Amino acid sequence: MPYFGLIVMIVWVGCLIDVICADEHRVRNLPKTLWLIIVIILPMVGSLLWLLIGRPDGGVWTQRGSSRSAASAFPEYDRPGRQAGQHSESDEEFLRRCRERAEQQRRVAREQERRRAEQDGGDTGV
Repeated sequence: MPYFGLIVMIVWVGCLIDVICADEHRVRNLPKTLWLIIVIILPMVGSLLWLLIGRPDGGVWTQRGSSRSAASAFPEYDRPGRQAGQHSESDEEFLRRCRERAEQQRRVAREQERRRAEQDGGDTGV
């Protein structure tokens, strides 16, 4: 039992680091700030509660490694608070329409530049 305090301190520090490094939107049952306060005020009980019911599924370190390897086709959806599209074909259709619209705008801009160049060329000869 003489090492019980050392074990509690090691678990406590580990849980503090784990709470601090956890993504806010993946923490379970309570907000991250409240978990931090619980773990600080109640080192043994708070650490155990964090490990049992507050820690994100799969752990913080596992999620960070897997998020890099499993990047989605639309990285803007990976940010917290963003909703992913329900139908990937509608996302593809939207992107296709955006590309067509951009190409149409480029054609119009090239045509306007060509007309402007013709007018400028015609005006200098007069």
